[in-house]
Amino acid sequence: MVSHRSLAVATAFALVAAAHGAAPLTAHAAAAAALTVPSDFAAERIASIPSARELAVAPNGDLFVGGLGNTIFVIPDAEGNPGETQRFATVEDRPLAGVLVAGDAVYAGGRSGVYKIAYRGGERSARSALQKIAGVRTGDGGGHSTTTVALAKGTLYASVGSSCNACEESDATRATIQAMTPDGKEMHARAVDIRNAIALAVKPESGALWAGVAGRDDLEHGHPYEIFDEVTSHAGTPDYGWLKCYDDRKPIGGASCANVIVPKVVFPAYDTPIGAAFYPLDPKGAYAFPASYRGGAFVTLHGSWHQPPVPPRVAFVAFKGGEPAKPVDWSNPSAQWSEFVGGCQTADGSRPCRPTGVAVGNDGSLFVSDDASGSVYRIRPVRR
Repeated sequence: MVSHRSLAVATAFALVAAAHGAAPLTAHAAAAAALTVPSDFAAERIASIPSARELAVAPNGDLFVGGLGNTIFVIPDAEGNPGETQRFATVEDRPLAGVLVAGDAVYAGGRSGVYKIAYRGGERSARSALQKIAGVRTGDGGGHSTTTVALAKGTLYASVGSSCNACEESDATRATIQAMTPDGKEMHARAVDIRNAIALAVKPESGALWAGVAGRDDLEHGHPYEIFDEVTSHAGTPDYGWLKCYDDRKPIGGASCANVIVPKVVFPAYDTPIGAAFYPLDPKGAYAFPASYRGGAFVTLHGSWHQPPVPPRVAFVAFKGGEPAKPVDWSNPSAQWSEFVGGCQTADGSRPCRPTGVAVGNDGSLFVSDDASGSVYRIRPVRR
């Protein structure tokens, strides 16, 4: 998993685009050509969606895509011969970044609300308007404006980021993960003091909810580490320590951190987790990944604005027995993961790609979105 190669995915996209009567865009082709994956994998660019964010795979292989606009898109037959991207639903609550397909419903997360719409398998346009089932950011709508959604064991979760880098929130929904029934009722905080838990993922075998979290700025350089933790393994309403504590219960200004959660996985500071997905332990599809990836987590890291800039990439965290294969090393935030997708930052600091969403297909494929070039990629093992 350490040997990488550049992929000729620009050529692959040109063939897909030609089949659909569309001309590939040079900037997008450059992003595709820059992308690197391990040498035993191949990637292809299957769609162009501006500011693509979170991803969700439908049972029939369609891929739903949220973004920074007001529309949920669908890529028909993303697991087979991807068709022309279609608009599934629109609501004036941008960014409509979070998306989830679950049973007979599609859920979406907007700036001010969580939305639900009836869904029948194979539908590629909504039969009715999205229904707002829960309100978030009921006060100031500034700061982190994306809401992501996940469903596990009959509970719907929504991540609501903070309004600032470091402040006391007056809105009880900010800097939390909210839990509710699938119809939006009985909403309450499932985790608090969690600055921006945008990367929600459910472990398919256990139904456990994990969250990748972007930490605050303006501490000593290289801290706090970004975190990835099993939220539902903690009883009650776990406190992740934003504002007063960070890393391994380090206090700020003499705060008490005894009851603050210590995360199970860390990434370098400022790497900014945006999306996460667990690979199944027992994949059945034709493009199942090798055994070393099964049960592990893919986390998209959007990169930093700090100097020197931390590069965007997709990290892979190996798991063993349901837990991270390596424990946290507080002296090395790169010890627990390996780079799976790279090539997104050049020597001069430019960024042809910035991974955002990630999802596992029914056939074993890994889908990754990129909001810098507006691309969606499909990654599969090379057949020999």
